[in-house]
Amino acid sequence: MGKSPSDKIILEGMQFYAYHGRNPEERTLGQPFVVDLEAEVDLRAAGESDHIGDTVSYTDLYRAVKAEMEGPAKNLLEGVAHAIAQRILDSYSVRSVRVRVKKTSPPIKDAFLSGAAVEVYRSRE
Repeated sequence: MGKSPSDKIILEGMQFYAYHGRNPEERTLGQPFVVDLEAEVDLRAAGESDHIGDTVSYTDLYRAVKAEMEGPAKNLLEGVAHAIAQRILDSYSVRSVRVRVKKTSPPIKDAFLSGAAVEVYRSRE
C-alpha cells in the first residue's frame, strides 16, 4: 500500500528584501527574494473543530520565515533555506517542510533569467 496524500499548509510568493549572498554588493545593497513554504501537518482536527488551536497558524509560519530572511546574512541560498526549514521544524508541530528560496535578480553576468532558486525538504526522522 502506498503512502497516503498528506495535508499541507502552503505559503506562496512571500516577498522580502534581504542581504544574503556571497558578493559584497549583495551584502551592502541587498536584493529581492521570494520564498515558498509547504508544511506537512495533519489538518484533520482543525478541519473538524474549525478552531485555530488545532492547527499551525500560517501567520506564525510567515513570521518564522521573515525572521530568517531579515536575520543575519548568509552566503548561500542553501543556508537560508535550511535555516528556515530548521526553524519551522524546531518551533511547530509539522511532519516535514519544503522551502524554496529564489533570488529574483541573481548577479550572473550576461544572464537573462527570472531568478535562481534552491529548494530543500526536511522532515522529522
